[in-house]
Amino acid sequence: MPSLKEVRTRIASVDSTQQITSAMKMVAASKLRRAQAAIVNMRPYAHKLNEILQNVSTSLEQGEDNIFGEERTLDKVLIIAITSNRGLCGAFNANIIKQTLSLMENDFKELHKAGKVEVMTIGKKATDYFSKKGYRHVGAYDEFYNKLTFETINPLAEELLSKFEKKEYDKIVIVYNQFKNAATQILASEQLLPIVQNEQEAGESNSNYRFEPSKEEILGSLVPAILKVQFYKTLLDSFASEHGARMTAMQAATDNAQELLRDLKLSYNKARQAAITGEILEIVGGAEALKNA
Repeated sequence: MPSLKEVRTRIASVDSTQQITSAMKMVAASKLRRAQAAIVNMRPYAHKLNEILQNVSTSLEQGEDNIFGEERTLDKVLIIAITSNRGLCGAFNANIIKQTLSLMENDFKELHKAGKVEVMTIGKKATDYFSKKGYRHVGAYDEFYNKLTFETINPLAEELLSKFEKKEYDKIVIVYNQFKNAATQILASEQLLPIVQNEQEAGESNSNYRFEPSKEEILGSLVPAILKVQFYKTLLDSFASEHGARMTAMQAATDNAQELLRDLKLSYNKARQAAITGEILEIVGGAEALKNA
C-alpha cells in the first residue's frame, strides 16, 4: 500500500489536471459556439449553390467546355487531408489520417504504388504525419486556422481548380470531419473534382432555369465560384468539428479525473485509518508491556 504522502501527492496532481481539463473544455465550448454559427449559417447557402452547380454542370455534360465535370482516366490523384493544428481532441486527427491511408491503399492502390497519389494537408497533425512518413506530400496550409475566411482560402481554391483544368490531377478528394453536433463528427471523403453528378436532381432542375447570356459563360464564372464555396464549407465543417471533439474529450477527461479523485481519497482515508489503528495498537501494546514489567 502506498504511503500517505504518496497518495496526497497524487491527489494534488490529479486535482491540478482536472482544473486544466475543465478550463480547456470551457475554452473549446466558447470557440465552438462561434464555429458552429459559421457552419450552420453557411450550409443553406452552400446547399443551394450546389443545386445550381448540379444543374449547370449536367446541362453541359456533353459539351467540351464542361472542364470541371469531365470524367477522365485516372492517372494522378490529389487527396486533401484536413486535421487540426493541435491535439487533445480524441480520435479527431487519427481518423482523418487512417481514412487518407485507406484511400491510398484501397481505392487508389495501383496509382499509389506507382507514386501517382499525392497528399496536400491542412492542419499540423496531418502535415507532421505525411511529411515524415515518406508519402508524396505536396503542400501544407496549416496557417488557415489563424484566420479562417473565404479570402484566406481563395488562393488555394483557385490553385486547385487551375491544376485540375490543366490536367495535372484527374481527381481531387477531400478527407475531413463533417460537423453534426458537439458530440458527433462524421468522417467524410468528398470528391471536389470532377463534379459528382446527381442524376436524380439533374432532370428535375434543368427546366427551372433560364441561362443568360449563355450556359458556357455561366460555367466559366459561376461554377468555379461555387466550387470555392464548397471547399470553404469543408474547412468550416472541420473547424467546428475540431472544437466539438476537443470539448467532448476534455469533458471526458474531467469526469475521469473526478472519478480518480474519489478513488484516491478513499484509498487515502483507508491508509490513514490503518496508520491510526497501528499507532493505537502500538500504544496499547506498550502500556501492556509496562504493566507486566
